[in-house]
Amino acid sequence: MPLDKPTSSTPPAYAPLGDRKAGSDFFSETYRVRTGDIDQDMRVRLDGLARYLQDVANDNIAPMEYAQTDPYWIVRRTVIDVLEPITWPSDFTAERWCGALSTRWTDMRVRLRATSQTNKFNPEPRPDGLVETVAFWINVNEQGMPSRISDGMYEFLTSMTDEHRLRWRATNPETPPAPEDLELPDREHVLRITDFDPFKHLNNAAYLEAIEDELVAHPDLLDVPHRMVIEYLRPITPGTPITLRRKRIDDCLYVWMMIPSDDGPVPAATVSVFRIPEHEPAGPA
Repeated sequence: MPLDKPTSSTPPAYAPLGDRKAGSDFFSETYRVRTGDIDQDMRVRLDGLARYLQDVANDNIAPMEYAQTDPYWIVRRTVIDVLEPITWPSDFTAERWCGALSTRWTDMRVRLRATSQTNKFNPEPRPDGLVETVAFWINVNEQGMPSRISDGMYEFLTSMTDEHRLRWRATNPETPPAPEDLELPDREHVLRITDFDPFKHLNNAAYLEAIEDELVAHPDLLDVPHRMVIEYLRPITPGTPITLRRKRIDDCLYVWMMIPSDDGPVPAATVSVFRIPEHEPAGPA
């Protein structure tokens, strides 16, 4: 990730996600692509991928003793590299492991490999899908404050990676441009009660449903290997109005998801979607 503070005047930097440590343990499970997660071109949408990541995380932790010692986690950032789109019909295998950590947070890598199939609705053979992801997870206590990972889980996670000094650095620019400096006006995005989880938090997939709406106007970003980065800044609760502020710079689309505050609109989340440069290796470093 770049060391300089990101701004909305330049596209983000790209670096391939790190590969799994040789010989380390990892979680693996096979799933089936469902039609509720695909678009009109049979591509699994970004919000569908976000749901898969949530399911994989739950399936990974549920049978482990750490589900009792470390039950509360929040996601601060998710990076999704769509190197080859996953399409329907497909089966896919999810592999999950720790890529880096500190005492209170961890980068959890998930690799999705899909075996494409055909049927009467999608009869033409398509390439097998490949999506690489990483999410910055923070261990929190019952009050939602960052908390030390338990000794047992910390020992388990450290066995997967040699990077034990993970630090937070923002990737997306947090400060949005002024509305008068943009070609497009802010757009309202309507949330529904079904977008919220039992804790009255906006579901991670619901954020990316709004981004899929935006990408309809930017199909060139989806036709090539691309990266999506979302960073969560403030909670969105039921009844909160949300507007989207958009800016396109070259091969990158920035979106700020704005909510009201006493000091005026502030970003609840920042998103970037951009082409992976052709001269860069697309995949793990």
